[in-house]
Amino acid sequence: MVERWFFRLSLLACLLALGVVVMGAYVRLSDAGLGCPDWPVCYGQLTWPRAESDIIAANAAFPQRPVEVEKAWKEQLHRFVAAALGLLVLTLALLANWQRPARRYQLIGAAAAAAGGIFAYVGGRIGLAALLSVAAIGLPLAAAIAWRDDWRGRASAGLLGLVIFQALLGKWTVTLLVKPIIVTAHLLGGLAILALLWWLVLRQSGWLVAAGKSGLLQYRLTLAVLLIVLGQIALGGWTSTNYAALACTDFPTCNGAWWPAADFREAFVLWRGLGIDYEFGVLDNPARVAIQLTHRLGALVTLIAVLSLVTALIVGSGASAPARRLAATAGALVILQFALGVANVLLSLPLPVAVAHNGVAALLLLTMLSLCHALRPQPLGVRWQGRELKVGRAVAGSATGG
Repeated sequence: MVERWFFRLSLLACLLALGVVVMGAYVRLSDAGLGCPDWPVCYGQLTWPRAESDIIAANAAFPQRPVEVEKAWKEQLHRFVAAALGLLVLTLALLANWQRPARRYQLIGAAAAAAGGIFAYVGGRIGLAALLSVAAIGLPLAAAIAWRDDWRGRASAGLLGLVIFQALLGKWTVTLLVKPIIVTAHLLGGLAILALLWWLVLRQSGWLVAAGKSGLLQYRLTLAVLLIVLGQIALGGWTSTNYAALACTDFPTCNGAWWPAADFREAFVLWRGLGIDYEFGVLDNPARVAIQLTHRLGALVTLIAVLSLVTALIVGSGASAPARRLAATAGALVILQFALGVANVLLSLPLPVAVAHNGVAALLLLTMLSLCHALRPQPLGVRWQGRELKVGRAVAGSATGG
């Protein structure tokens, strides 16, 4: 019964995490990341200012950032959905460890420290908030390292620590005025949570158990391509957070040249100090061009790598039918992703296309993760309390979120 509920909640959390990632992209691309200048409240309110009197009071309290309701509600709603995901992950961790009191209390202590840290921060007790935050992250991460006898308990505890750290990144996104390195880390943290939840789903479900005759080489190549995809996603995040998506206004050339003036040294400075407002970017155009060119080259490398892997798996022998279908899905997604990237440039970054570009990146990541799972050379039977789970026919469509 516990295993069944753990699987169902993992799947629900995975779907919610995908929604949070897409919603986060929508907030960022709507320039609403600073729609609420404080955290976790919004202009001092639990929701956001709507009444005229509330807006006047908020503008008086935050004169440097007047209320823009159309941005404030997006940011605060994103926080609410992310908080719901955090509670769901806490439920998963408690469910997996409830039968062991010491572990249960350790996780409850982490949740209490996280809540206490939020209240301390709102109350202006910054030092106490920092100490409680360290405890909130450290307790579940220590558990993930120490609890080697139960993969569910270990994975869910580590996931809880990651979610709490992700909440801190969300706070720093606001307090550090959308600093690119923080916002990019926040994006990657969200994708890491999504990927770990999907791994939990795959590990429990028994999907893609039949690996066929695939060998270690195929698995390693797939893992290498997965890392390329991750690198390209990070480059995409850096492009977005530095407002470099439209540094080149044409394609395949950039501002009418194949290799325009570009400042690569300035483009990848990760830390620029505190107190700088990064909204709409601070880089000169040559630095933004360098970021855009790097992202384009990365897109080309990713396209070639994924399509080469897809061809090898489909044409070659050894991969199972589910793995071949996953490979075909990855090929379709990477072509779609490339087309969306080109459309972003040619159409001047329309919001639906830009958000779809982020969503397809997440789906491509999950598909590559599923493909790695399907091609693992060792047996993939799932163990439930020491017994091998008998799994029927693999469901490839489920593995791609379809």
